[in-house]
Parts: sequence; structure tokens; C-alpha cells
Amino acid sequence: MNGTGAQAPEARGRCDFCTFGLVVTGEGEEEFLPAFFRSLSARAGCSFRVLRRIGQRKPITSEARKIRMVGSGQVIPTEDEREIGLPARRFLRGQPCHFLILIDDVEDERRPFLAQVFARYRKALDTLLRSDEQRRAAVHFFANMLEAYYYAHSAAVNEALGRVLLDADHAGDVETIRHPKNDLKGRFPGFDERTHGALIVPRLDLDHVLCNPQTCAFLRSMFGWCVRQLIEHCPVHDPDLSNRYQLQSGVHESLTARQ
Repeated sequence: MNGTGAQAPEARGRCDFCTFGLVVTGEGEEEFLPAFFRSLSARAGCSFRVLRRIGQRKPITSEARKIRMVGSGQVIPTEDEREIGLPARRFLRGQPCHFLILIDDVEDERRPFLAQVFARYRKALDTLLRSDEQRRAAVHFFANMLEAYYYAHSAAVNEALGRVLLDADHAGDVETIRHPKNDLKGRFPGFDERTHGALIVPRLDLDHVLCNPQTCAFLRSMFGWCVRQLIEHCPVHDPDLSNRYQLQSGVHESLTARQ
């Protein structure tokens, strides 16, 4: 990445416009997630769109299933090939200005085996993609879920709902809130993740959500990956893009940041 935040000379003009395809595991994300990335779209020539929703994956622990896969010559499960690898290949093949992000939720109970979940997703992509396509595909996580980031911008939530649901921004790291969705429903029994999420997400200010360099490692890693792709490949309108979201000084999640 160019330390000044400007595009490297050799990258300038490579793409007139870039498209990020999203593979998601949540119903709400399927409907309104592109609005979450609007600050990037405003700062570079790019757009975000959901390609498909898939079910959450778990590590493959069944020895019998592993044996069946080996016996049939399978490298990855059939459902991973059909729902992840092949759609990713169709989206990226022959499209150097296309990028793909698979986004799942961490969820507290999944943290002990998150590395295995990440590896399964990554293997589904790497098995079906060429090396140049692999570099344009990434796996990232919301921790513990998208609703966690609502707590980092309480004013957006209150404005969207027309009521004071959150008194102030969360004092700690919102990515450690055990179950944000249930907490929101406890505060507001009528809360609906899809209906109200569609109102809240477009109001979230990601500069504000990521203003504390000591919090939101998973989210910052996701935005860091996007910014690297934008600076390398796409027309960037904001010369300070690489310094946004506390990317230089903030914490990153080591599991996903290495992509």
C-alpha cells in the first residue's frame, strides 16, 4: 500500500470501476449489506452487491465423512463447491475488476473453532480459483454479528428508530458483546433485524464506528482488505483513504488480516 494513501503510479487507471461481490450468511445482510460499505463507494469508483446467501459452515469433524470425501476424490464438500467455489469463480473469472468477500458471523460459541471455519471457507475458494483470483477473494467476519456495530454509533440507531434505544456509544469493544441482537430485542421488544436494520445500516458512519484504534479488529481487517484492493486496482477519489478507519494505527484480526 502506498503510505501516502494515493494510488501507486503503476496501479492508476487499471480499472475504471470496481465491483465487490458479497457472499453472506445472514438474511438481513442479504437485503441491506451494500449500504454498510457506502463510505468506500463514496471514496472510490466501486460498488458492492450481494451475490448470494449461504448457510453457515462448521468444521468437518466427522471421520466417516472425511473418509467418504477421500474415497470419492473430493477435496472440498460438494455443497462448498456448489455454493461457494463455483459462484466465486463465475464472478471473478475474466473480470480483473471484480472482488469477492465471503462474510460470516463470529458468534461467541464459534470462537473456539473459528480458525477451522475460516480454513474451510478459504479452502472452498482456493480450490476453485486461480492464483490471481484467490488474491481477489477474501473471508471476513462480523463479531459477533452485524448488529454489534450499532452500539458503536448510538446516534444512528436512535435516529433510525425515532427513539432513544441506546443512551451512548458502547464504552468498550462492541465486538465482545455476546449477543447484540438479543440485547436490542430486550431493549425494544418490537425490534426486527431486517426491517429496522434496513433503517439503521444506511445511517452508520464507519469512520465513527472505527474511530477507536483499540476496538473492532475484525471489522477493521475487512475494511483494510477492501482499501488495499481499491488502492491497488481502482480509481480512488479520497487521497487519504489508506489512513481512514484507523487502518494504520488500529488493531486488526490476525486470522483474516493476512489475506
